[in-house]
Amino acid sequence: MGQDIKGKIAYITGAGSGIGRATALELAREGVHVGLLARTESKLKTVKEEVEAQGVKASYVVCDIADMANVNNAIDYLKRELGNADILLNNAGIGLHGDFLEIDPDDWKHTLEVNVFGTYHVTRAVLPQMIEKNQGDIMNISSSNGLKGTAGSTSYSASKFAVQGMTEALMQEVRPHNIRVSTLNPSMVGTEMIFGDNPDKNDKEKYMQPEDLAEYMVSQLKLHPRIFIKQSLQWATNPF
Repeated sequence: MGQDIKGKIAYITGAGSGIGRATALELAREGVHVGLLARTESKLKTVKEEVEAQGVKASYVVCDIADMANVNNAIDYLKRELGNADILLNNAGIGLHGDFLEIDPDDWKHTLEVNVFGTYHVTRAVLPQMIEKNQGDIMNISSSNGLKGTAGSTSYSASKFAVQGMTEALMQEVRPHNIRVSTLNPSMVGTEMIFGDNPDKNDKEKYMQPEDLAEYMVSQLKLHPRIFIKQSLQWATNPF
């Protein structure tokens, strides 16, 4: 028999839209209190209201995860507002596509600053809370590009491969504290990162939706604390 997650506290990065928003709402429906982090305050305010409508507590803070001092202040704020985290979803990330020699070096570097160092910053700030509780779940959103590189994705693939390695090593390190660390590796998901300003291209019967991943993550969190899924790969069934 699994565990009830009602009453737990989750921090979510990239919570203003897409996978982050969908997961915040799915967790709220399960009775989880939610701390929201993202860069756009207007979106965070909306999600906070949606979460609170489910009858749980919510708090938000505008945060650039690439900035370690900003992250530390943000996590301190959520801790004061909600309490120590039981669940951390490292969802925030950016994509960059282009030929290796054509991408501006600063843009190439920035992808790693957000996707790798951002995940590191937030995890480093939250982990002591979980160690204190002697339990927790850290879920990192990687990508199918973090398992297999594709042409035109050198910086993105590099960042997501790095997240895989960091997750694998941290998972081994914190298991004695009853902390589960895992990655999800979805292929194309119907979010702004993929479809941008062309939402009509997002055929909900063809592409995975943020709600699909949210449902999957909640199911994973409900597993008995003695077991977890280290790494998983999500594919759309028939995107053709």
